[in-house]
Amino acid sequence: MFSENLKAVRKAKGYTQEELAIKLNVVRQTVSKWEKGLSVPDADVLSRIADVLDTKVSVLLGGSVKEEANTNAVAEQLAKISEQLAVKNRRNKRIWEIIGIVLLVIVIFNIMMAVLFSVNTSSSSWSENNNQSVIEIDGTDIEE
Repeated sequence: MFSENLKAVRKAKGYTQEELAIKLNVVRQTVSKWEKGLSVPDADVLSRIADVLDTKVSVLLGGSVKEEANTNAVAEQLAKISEQLAVKNRRNKRIWEIIGIVLLVIVIFNIMMAVLFSVNTSSSSWSENNNQSVIEIDGTDIEE
């Protein structure tokens, strides 16, 4: 896959992510995203990467592209990689959405339980306080 091949070729050539980024006029985080498989470069940048690393685009893509000049094949492979990345990102997004919903339900449930407990506690203490009544007759208190 492109991400693994890029990292291997970059390290074999002795470049750090920062050095490669400077040569490509991108930020280091962009190179990091490429190597982690979080994004892929467009065809022009891919060609520049191959030039800087003194390798063929087909080596970076890990496929069986016969010629670098065949940009359609390169574009097709990039499209496939982008599609796979998009599917992976959608799947991860769905997982995080589900986790968020579950956590929200747990928080709401805990809040409801706390409110019900406090209402139950205050109503029982109210009824205990109202069981005794004091009657004052001629200045003396009599409890019932």
